Amino acid sequence: MPADSRTPVLAGVAAVQQRDDDPGKAREPVELMIAALERAAEDAGARQLLARADRIAAPRGFWDYADPCRLVAERFGAAGARTEVAEVGVLQTTLLGRAAAAIAAGEADVVLVTGGEAKHRQQRAAQTGREAPLTRQTGVEPDLVLRPHDRIMSRSEVAAGLQMPVGQYAMIENALRAAEGVPVDAHRRAVAALWARMSRVAVENPDAWSREPVSADAIREPGPRNRMLAFPYTKLHNSQWNVDQAAGLVFCSLGTARALGIPRERLVFPLAVADSNHMLPLCERRLLHRSPGFARAGERALGAAGRRVEDVAHLELYSCFPSAVRVQARELSISESRELTVTGGMAFAGGPLNNFVLQALVRMAGVLRGDPGSAGMVNAVSGVLTKQGVSLWSSEPGPGFRFEDATAETAREVEAVPIADAAGGPGAIVTYTVLFDGDAPSRTVLLCDLEDGRRALATSPDPGLAEAALREELCGRKVQLGASGVALA
Repeated sequence: MPADSRTPVLAGVAAVQQRDDDPGKAREPVELMIAALERAAEDAGARQLLARADRIAAPRGFWDYADPCRLVAERFGAAGARTEVAEVGVLQTTLLGRAAAAIAAGEADVVLVTGGEAKHRQQRAAQTGREAPLTRQTGVEPDLVLRPHDRIMSRSEVAAGLQMPVGQYAMIENALRAAEGVPVDAHRRAVAALWARMSRVAVENPDAWSREPVSADAIREPGPRNRMLAFPYTKLHNSQWNVDQAAGLVFCSLGTARALGIPRERLVFPLAVADSNHMLPLCERRLLHRSPGFARAGERALGAAGRRVEDVAHLELYSCFPSAVRVQARELSISESRELTVTGGMAFAGGPLNNFVLQALVRMAGVLRGDPGSAGMVNAVSGVLTKQGVSLWSSEPGPGFRFEDATAETAREVEAVPIADAAGGPGAIVTYTVLFDGDAPSRTVLLCDLEDGRRALATSPDPGLAEAALREELCGRKVQLGASGVALA
C-alpha cells in the first residue's frame, strides 16, 4: 500500500563536533545545535524546511539556556514554531515519538529535533582559566516543558553515596553476573570483550569522538589512565561525556518531502516508538538484573511495525554502561554475539548527557540509507534503567507510524520492595559494588534483603571487605548488619 502524504519521514540528519582547545573560540552548545540543523537541512537538500518548522524540540543538557529552541527558531526565521524542552529524566525516544506522531496527526508538518553539549569546551575553560561565553536569555520559557513524574534516585541511595550512575549500574552488573552464575573473573573478561568490540565499531563511525580501537585487557584492567570507578567498572566502561557534540534531525510529512523534491532514497521512516515511563528507584526493585519495561516496549514497538526482532538488521542498544546493553539484549531476546551498536557506544562514540539517542539516530539513518529495505532499532534509557524506550526505523514505510505506551504493563510486572532507613541484624546480599577514590577503594556498598521482607543499604570502609568484594562473589552471602559495621557471615 502506498504511504499516505501524512506519513512522517526523517528527511535530513547531521552530527557535528568540535575539538577546539581554546574555549573562547569554540562554539557554545546552541551554536553546535544550529550548525547540526543547518547541515541536516542540507542533507535533505531543502534548507527551506528550517524556516517552515512548526515545532522545535530539544532534550535538556548541562547548559542553562531557558529555551534553546527559541534561539534556534530566531536564527532560522521560524517565528511561529512551538518550542519544547525535555528535562533530564524524560526519554529521548519520547521526543522522537512526539515529533512523528504530531506529523502523522496533522498537528505539525515540519519538526526539528536537536540537542548538543560543549562539555569539552567547559572543561578547557576550567583548565585554562579562560572565558567560555554563553548566550543568556531572560523572560523566556519554552511553550512546553516535559518533566519526569517521579524521582530517579531515592534518599537512601543518595545517602549511601550512589549519586553517580556508575555505582548503581555496577550494582546491576554484579546482580546480573550472580543471577547467571558466572564466575567473577570470567564475567569481567566477557564485559571487557563486549566493550572492546564496540570500540572497533566506533573506528568506522566518522562522528565518533574516539576512533581508536581499545583492547579488552586495556578496558578490564585498571591503570593510571583507566582507574577503577565502581567495581567492576573502570573509566573505559563509562560513557564519555566530556565531548562537544550536537545532532540535528529534520522531520516532515511525506507529502512535503515530495513537494520539495527530496530524493526518495534520502528518506528514513519511523515505524514505531514505544516508551515505558514507570519509575521505581533501583534498590526498590525486586529483580535488579531485569528490566521488564524493555521487554514490554519491545513487544509494543515490534508489534506496531509488524516485525520480529530477528527482522531488525541494525541495532543501537543504549550504552551508558555495559549492564544497560546486556540487560536490554536479554529482555529483547537479542544474542550478545550480534553487533549491538552502529555508533560504537557512549564510551567511544561520545555520550553527551541527554543527547546520545539523537547522535545515534544520525548514524542509524546513514546505515539504513546504505542498506535499502532494512530496519534498525535505536533504544533509550532514562535514569538507572528506570525508563525504557524502543524505536524502529526503516528506509521503507511500515503499516503506519504508531507511538505506543507500555507504562501500565511494566508497572504491573515490576515488583517493589520497601527500603528500611536504618536496619540491623541478619540479612543476605542482593548485590554490591566497591566505590573508589583515586586508586584506592573508599567503601563497599551492599544492598541486603532483611528477614522482615524489607531491604537495607549498608556501606563499609573496611578494606578487608573491599578486598573480598573485588575477588569473590558476595551476592547471596549472609551478612550481619549493625552499628559497628558490616560482617560477612
